[in-house]
Amino acid sequence: MLRVKERHLPLNLRQSGNTDAQVKITTRIRKGPYWHLAIKSGCWAFATYNHMYHPRAYVKPEDGGLMKEYEYITKDVTMWDVAVERQIQLKGPDAAAMVNHLITRDVHTKLPVNKARYVILCNQHGGIINDPVLLRVAEDEFRFSISDSDVLLWAQGVNASGRFNVDINEVDISPVQIQGPKSAQLMTKLFGPQVLEMKYYTIWQTYLDGLRVDISRTGFSAEVGFEIYLHHALANADEMWNKIMQAGEEFNLHVIAPSHIRRLEAGILSYGADMDIETNPFEVNLDWQLDFSKPDFIGKEALLGIKKRGISQRLVGLRMQGTPLTWYTEDFYLVRDAKSFGEIGYISSAFYSPKLQSNIALAMLPIKYTAVGTKVQAVLPADGPVDAEVVEVPFVDPSKTIPAQNLST
Repeated sequence: MLRVKERHLPLNLRQSGNTDAQVKITTRIRKGPYWHLAIKSGCWAFATYNHMYHPRAYVKPEDGGLMKEYEYITKDVTMWDVAVERQIQLKGPDAAAMVNHLITRDVHTKLPVNKARYVILCNQHGGIINDPVLLRVAEDEFRFSISDSDVLLWAQGVNASGRFNVDINEVDISPVQIQGPKSAQLMTKLFGPQVLEMKYYTIWQTYLDGLRVDISRTGFSAEVGFEIYLHHALANADEMWNKIMQAGEEFNLHVIAPSHIRRLEAGILSYGADMDIETNPFEVNLDWQLDFSKPDFIGKEALLGIKKRGISQRLVGLRMQGTPLTWYTEDFYLVRDAKSFGEIGYISSAFYSPKLQSNIALAMLPIKYTAVGTKVQAVLPADGPVDAEVVEVPFVDPSKTIPAQNLST
């Protein structure tokens, strides 16, 4: 029996592994505007995310697989189809007030126009609903660029009484991410030198040869990166994609999947794996997101209570022995006490880190096991129990000097 807290809906901890069964393509799961372009670029594996098909692998295993994709993002420049980051628009006189009610940070002090922020939304119990990037594109207009949960339904439900004078809709705007050391060179070629003046988490509303786009200096990789949010994406996807591909040839541009190896090295969390509605910000080291000086936000009282009582579990980093993990985590791998071998917690994300030349993971463990240097065992599919140690997160570049660097110097 695990020593982490009980859940209303238990995680499936049965170690059932992978399968080569085919996932059916159906109209019940949405194809994004770049779907056919991802297929043309060689995508051979998809997951589902936000009720959409999500590209997860382009390079075949025999050609280097995800490790080759990691090489592209850390040496050159890459483009990702991230249309799964559905854009939830709140627009109207009370947009700022409603956004401030939904998120745990203060929108008035943290989010002027043409600024983006990483934020979290919690429910009334303090559970995390979503961890999107929030973009403010006008005084009365915000967009949640969401992770994997239904923010549209949540926001519309919160405002079902009409308390806030605001329209809440998903809009036809879809992003691609441009990530890697040469991303600034490619973006300069596409948009001009003004790109180099963009600071980390700023927004520029502009055009690409007549196509309306918003650019944010953000990304899921912790490399230098940008996101290009294409307006009227269903109609304009091919034109923008092809322009980027043509411009990127001289920089060795590759289309790849979002690099979960690189995001794990950076300690970036993945919603649905590392956290969900039954975890609270304190358990996943996001309590820095909580601004209790705000008069109110959803979950405030519950989170104050959790802060007072303390938590019984916390997400930590592990550095592990074992065969290199070069494919996505197929199960929540179990973690054991290093002496008694009793099961104490579980791994939510794991990969081999080329930078550290070892397997690394995020794991939910009881508080008594969370001190840096604590020895545990990780039960990996190819090896069984292997030695592991609790380490600091982020694993690489904790000060974010790579993605936040000044591009104009």
